[in-house]
Amino acid sequence: MMVASGVAGDKSTADYSEVWSKPNSENFNQCIGLPRSHKKLDAKTNGYIFINANGGLNQMRFGICDMVAIAKVMKATLVLPSLDHTSYWADDSGFKDLFDWRYFIDTLKDDVHIVESLPPAYADIEPFNKTPISWSKVSYYKVEVLPLLKEHKVMYFTHTDSRLANNDIPNSIQKLRCRVNYQALRYSAPVEELGQTLVSRMQQNGGPYLALHLRYEKDMLAFTGCSHSLTAEEDEELRLMRYEVSHWKEKEINGKERRLLGGCPLTPRETSLLLKALGFPSNTRIYLVAGDAYGKGSMQYLKDEYPNIFSHSTLATEEELAPFKNHQNMLAGIDYTVALQSNVFLYTYDGNMAKAVQGHRRFENFKKTINPDKMNFVKLVDELDEGEISWKKFSSKVKELHRDRTGAPYLREPGEFPKLEESFYANPLPGCICESTKRRK
Repeated sequence: MMVASGVAGDKSTADYSEVWSKPNSENFNQCIGLPRSHKKLDAKTNGYIFINANGGLNQMRFGICDMVAIAKVMKATLVLPSLDHTSYWADDSGFKDLFDWRYFIDTLKDDVHIVESLPPAYADIEPFNKTPISWSKVSYYKVEVLPLLKEHKVMYFTHTDSRLANNDIPNSIQKLRCRVNYQALRYSAPVEELGQTLVSRMQQNGGPYLALHLRYEKDMLAFTGCSHSLTAEEDEELRLMRYEVSHWKEKEINGKERRLLGGCPLTPRETSLLLKALGFPSNTRIYLVAGDAYGKGSMQYLKDEYPNIFSHSTLATEEELAPFKNHQNMLAGIDYTVALQSNVFLYTYDGNMAKAVQGHRRFENFKKTINPDKMNFVKLVDELDEGEISWKKFSSKVKELHRDRTGAPYLREPGEFPKLEESFYANPLPGCICESTKRRK
């Protein structure tokens, strides 16, 4: 019998309070407001920027945030973004389908000029195509790109992903990136409404739920070369897919080696062992934030251990889902909403959805987010499977391994290479979260 907490039998939520409790963040606050010294936006513009946000939902979100910031840096006007229709998902949703576009323009009106379309006076100008250099600093846009904008008046950025550095960016620009991400980019009413409906259904009588980003889909496994626990035929199917996608650079991958280095998404079985070892009861309500898991019967172990697994396709009615058919980015927006509001978020691969949701959860007062130590965890799984350690020892070691991996505040630090350092959008501290220096008496 289900009780209000989603916990079976006579155990109450309090008995499992440790697995649901959020990390301590009492001295940290959001700090993204406009400063008192904020100057009124100049009516003059240096030119107009067109962008086509490339990638899936969250890569597009990051790109749009960066492009608003870049428009601010160059005192340019941003034309309402268009969205990528050529990615793996081939979704034809436009910006207005996915986001509340009027709210987007209005929320940012004191920061940057954004227009729905190019003014008639500029309509005949052929945009100058520019591919900005990845991970660039503000100086690059001021020194190298701005003169081109002033010369051509209309510019088209061919790519938006990772075009602004994570670190060494002026504080005002970092705060603007967060105002875009956490305030201006509100999902459109249909996405927002169904998302909230599914949150209510997951909370069943006010109980807690866990959102699981199980990135065990075919495209991810093909891309990473990970096929642990799959059949030889499935492994070959993934290999063929990897060779067919021309822009995936890595073709020959040692999947076994990659898994032992922590570079593979956890399998559904490994995820089940992780949840169980951390102490989540077997009837924890779980929301799946992802597409279908690849591999025949791959979900069975997880479903056997945790039968209360839901997704947008099982939680919503056919009628509710009908408007979103073939609109993967809108469905991803619904999943984002349910993941953001979950009591616990656990991701099994550090992709863009994981980065976006964990960053937003940090911003929303450090909601509990479990970041698995995959390299050490899979070694423990192998030891358990080989009979080298008992379940009790396994569980104890897994808990110890994840004691400090629950989304508590820590400072993002620059790395040797931008691609390898922590993403600004995965951890907006420093930049958008501040530690208060006042000590409580």
